[in-house]
Amino acid sequence: MTIAIIYHSVSGHTREIAEYLADTCDGMLIEIVGLTHYNAVTRYLVGGKRALSGEKDDIDPAMIDVADFDAIVVGTPVWARHPTPAINATVDALRGCEGKEAAIYATCGAVAGDTLELLGSALEQKGVRVRGRVVFAQRELQSEEKRNELVSLLGTSCAQ
Repeated sequence: MTIAIIYHSVSGHTREIAEYLADTCDGMLIEIVGLTHYNAVTRYLVGGKRALSGEKDDIDPAMIDVADFDAIVVGTPVWARHPTPAINATVDALRGCEGKEAAIYATCGAVAGDTLELLGSALEQKGVRVRGRVVFAQRELQSEEKRNELVSLLGTSCAQ
């Protein structure tokens, strides 16, 4: 079984969870790079407003073909209690995702808000079956229990 682990990371927290999954489940990492450059201030003022509005940033890669994968994982930081504009664009960029099973996760300071509900709904509209959602608040990033919760969502797709 092969797993595509698709993530956008700014502070490194979302990447850390993605790398853990890749090591644990022998998955392939696909890092999404937002091409709109935000600094520490504009990330919250501009990026947060764009996330809240469901807007999309240009991303690299611009197209993500997951047809050859058995399952997918999508990870996002939380901006203004929503997925980042780069992850909003990622959903549009997915190809070959119809009928795939997915797990989704978010990393945040404390509260994820509507992030995973919005991301899950967008993926389901693309024909993806979301098996579950996990939020990693900053204090839970190292939690083995939380990490195992995410791994368990992948079921037989993850050979632990």
